[in-house]
Amino acid sequence: MFSFLPSPLKGAVSFLIYLINTILLTVPLILISLLKFILPFQPVVVILDRILMGIAGLWIYINSVNTDLFCKIDWDVRGLDKLTPRQWYLVLSNHQSWVDILVLQKTLRKKVPMLKFFLKKELIWVPFLGLAWWALDFPFMKRYSREFLAKNPHMKGKDLESTRKACQKFRHTPVSIMNFVEGTRYTPEKAKTSAFSHLLTPKAGGIAFVLGSMDQCLNHILDVTIVYPDGVPSFWSFISGKTRKIIVDCQLLEIGWQIKGDYFNDPVFKAQFCEWLNQLWQEKDRKIEHLLSS
Repeated sequence: MFSFLPSPLKGAVSFLIYLINTILLTVPLILISLLKFILPFQPVVVILDRILMGIAGLWIYINSVNTDLFCKIDWDVRGLDKLTPRQWYLVLSNHQSWVDILVLQKTLRKKVPMLKFFLKKELIWVPFLGLAWWALDFPFMKRYSREFLAKNPHMKGKDLESTRKACQKFRHTPVSIMNFVEGTRYTPEKAKTSAFSHLLTPKAGGIAFVLGSMDQCLNHILDVTIVYPDGVPSFWSFISGKTRKIIVDCQLLEIGWQIKGDYFNDPVFKAQFCEWLNQLWQEKDRKIEHLLSS
């Protein structure tokens, strides 16, 4: 609607809407989440979680409207017809920009349950958003380096234990657990050590643990491929209306026998799982090449 405005003005007004939306909806999120501590009874927690999801859904909706107001984007979204918000999903995606999160939230809104991301523990200090993520039970992860674990062997497995506890919270309400398998955003510099043309090497441990912790709840894997034909946008260029086309390709996968097992204690299964993930990433790499060339 306002895509005709100068880019700096569009970016400034759009950013202001994002900011106001986040501040106003974070307050009720925090207040309701505190009730969960005061009334930690399962039926009450389930009801409060649904209210929290509703508030988060409103936040995503307003952000999506904000995008439509200032960005004239040709959306090419594929593979949404078999999705439902009443099932549990493990969502896997390539990662190129913070814009990926806005793209996923907009295209998957009401198609699958709300996306919940595994976040670095340091992100809890992000103004407003950190508290919102905490209120919505987003799992915060603390990764330990090999050097740290060598000096503190008693801390081995603590990060995985926090993942297990986080996954337990997702059992009573349908949720989409989001995982950027590459572990970081793609850049040409990082890609120098990758065997793929458009992707970084996938990391198997995180999704293997989620599958092991929630194998009885998760119904499907949703493999999402995001492509920016005009180049990967920054957050500012995106909200300024400079992105013209975005392709989002969704593929629904069954959770088969080849990805069910003990990844951390069974070396045969670990090799099998890594082979499955690498094959999936090879197919995604070829898909991106095809989408860019066509």
